[in-house]
Amino acid sequence: MIYPMMVQIDFSAIKNVGKNPRGLMLTIIINWLIKPFTMAALAWLFFNFLFADLVDPASAQEYIAGMILLGVAPCTAMVFVWSQLTKGDPNYTLVQVSVNNVIMIFAFAPISAFLLGVNNIQVPWETLIISVVLYVLLPLIAGVFTRKLLNNGKDEQSLNNLLASLKPWSVVGLLATVVLLFGFQANTIVEDPKTIGLIAIPLMIQTYGIFIIAYLAAKWMKLSFNIAAPACLIGTSNFFELAVAVAISLFGLHSGAALATVVGVLVEVPVMLSLVYFINRTQHWFQ
Repeated sequence: MIYPMMVQIDFSAIKNVGKNPRGLMLTIIINWLIKPFTMAALAWLFFNFLFADLVDPASAQEYIAGMILLGVAPCTAMVFVWSQLTKGDPNYTLVQVSVNNVIMIFAFAPISAFLLGVNNIQVPWETLIISVVLYVLLPLIAGVFTRKLLNNGKDEQSLNNLLASLKPWSVVGLLATVVLLFGFQANTIVEDPKTIGLIAIPLMIQTYGIFIIAYLAAKWMKLSFNIAAPACLIGTSNFFELAVAVAISLFGLHSGAALATVVGVLVEVPVMLSLVYFINRTQHWFQ
């Protein structure tokens, strides 16, 4: 939905990414070896213990499920916006997102099922797999075939023209998605702000915590700023469209799981903007 918003890509420069794989390694480690498990741990801690007296057990389980789905769905689209705002390397960002998408095809369903099962939340594998196919695999295949069709072994002008023509519609699609998400949960958001706050607290701790881990690791690895910034932001933000779709498929439109994923959207934008500001202010750390 948001891919046409990215800057014009120099595809000939992508081959050079392999000469500096550390940023890609950082993204993979944060996204798939740290983030899903820290999110599940925070969800379990807050809703089974710290907030146990404030929510009923059934709702708590659904909130935990929604948070887990967010944690296992790292960002694949909005990261292009965050990368642009921090002047990240667009070619490197594209490779990071592409590799992340490929891993998600194989890792999302088993990690989600495992973490949900650990929390005694049983879900059908079929729903998880179908969601990955619809929201990750098919768009990825469509993008590959579109590029091959338009490129035709020549230059990237036809592809760039298509991206430019689709850019306004990508903005409309993003805004429509966000409006619909909040519209479906409008009653709960207005009538039960306490629950929104309870869900938002661990989500914000998770977001800032993951960013701190990634940013310090990028500094320790001596990554260049234009690689470190998007590498950290990919793991910090979420693929909320996938998380919301799976939550609705598994638990229903008005479930606590769906509400938790929508709160994730509510929290993500202001938090990510604050992190973009911080990154730009600390750019000199990487020089």
